[in-house]
Amino acid sequence: MIRRGGAPALVLLAWLACALPATAHDAEPLPALDFEPPAPGTYTLHRIMAAPDGQVLGLDGRPQRLARLTRERITLLGFIYTTCVDPDGCPLAYRVFDTVRDAVAAVPALRDRVRLVTLSFDPARDTPAAMRRYAGSRLRGGDVPWLFLTTPSARELMPLVEGFGQDVRYEVDRSSGAVRRELAHVLKVFLVDRAGFVREIYSSTFLHPQTVLNDIETLVLEERAR
Repeated sequence: MIRRGGAPALVLLAWLACALPATAHDAEPLPALDFEPPAPGTYTLHRIMAAPDGQVLGLDGRPQRLARLTRERITLLGFIYTTCVDPDGCPLAYRVFDTVRDAVAAVPALRDRVRLVTLSFDPARDTPAAMRRYAGSRLRGGDVPWLFLTTPSARELMPLVEGFGQDVRYEVDRSSGAVRRELAHVLKVFLVDRAGFVREIYSSTFLHPQTVLNDIETLVLEERAR
């Protein structure tokens, strides 16, 4: 059993204290938290909603159901688009996911319980090939899968976007008067439990490896207490 103050928590803290190698997505180190998050297991994460289901495409271009990828493991899911350059948007999510993945992989009691899912909400440009380039070296094997997904078109995407409550804005192109999609920079990342229920939604303010890892450990403790 994972215990508060035990080895898993110490290993996670050690990972958070170490600087990871810089990558193309690492514009700068992750900022430190300006508050002390509660210790794992000292609070409850309520069921916010059921994670929606719909058709997605893996890097091989084959269709599959998202629900198959948000069950059986605790899932950290974030919407991105590969051309985003907002430092408080998609690049931040990428860096947090990268740190969380390595930290979880270092803890035997956690590594087979967690997966990461990065889902594009720009299917017109983010093809499976584009998502593979975006993933880069993060496609390496390991016990903590990190899946990079897209959708065939906006038709399949919109039920997922609406189901999760991810904002998408539209603007008018002043030169032509045509409506064009303006992708939202409001970052949201979702923590989904093994039963497929969203248990936490992170904005850029609270999306930090330490808060995410504490919440993951809290869900694991909850499962062990049943």
